[in-house]
Amino acid sequence: MTYQRVNIAVYPGTFDPITHGHYDLIERGARMFDKVVIAIAASPGKHPHLDLATRIELAQEVCAGLPNVEVIGFSNLLTSMMHEQGATIILRGLRAVSDFEYELQLANMNRAQNPELESVFLTPAVENSYISSTMVREIAKLGGDVSPLVHPKVAETLRKHYTS
Repeated sequence: MTYQRVNIAVYPGTFDPITHGHYDLIERGARMFDKVVIAIAASPGKHPHLDLATRIELAQEVCAGLPNVEVIGFSNLLTSMMHEQGATIILRGLRAVSDFEYELQLANMNRAQNPELESVFLTPAVENSYISSTMVREIAKLGGDVSPLVHPKVAETLRKHYTS
């Protein structure tokens, strides 16, 4: 009997909201790893604009065509959740050099808590490199068109959220 290791990557974040930039990394990660778990943090300290259930629902909708992608919510320590998922790879995106220092600090802290964890960094496609959830929220809040930046369901949800 042979043992085949399953490479499970976790892509953690608040995804408030999920953007084309996030999807770009998720799709590419799904080609690289056996399974990708999009782990949506409750993050009450960040005061997300969309509630956790909505963020999970949107990520599930956006990633519905990727069979090896699962979406979960979590509110515990990332390293604990990864253990629960049987994952050893943390997938993170780097849009600019300015992201690197923070991401390196996180990677080292996660590895200090669990030396078996590895962080893998992907850069987004050029056309997605300027997109951030913060900018998408700001545009939506001011009544702008976010449809080039997010999935149609996300754009609709944001429109409803900021006009109600």
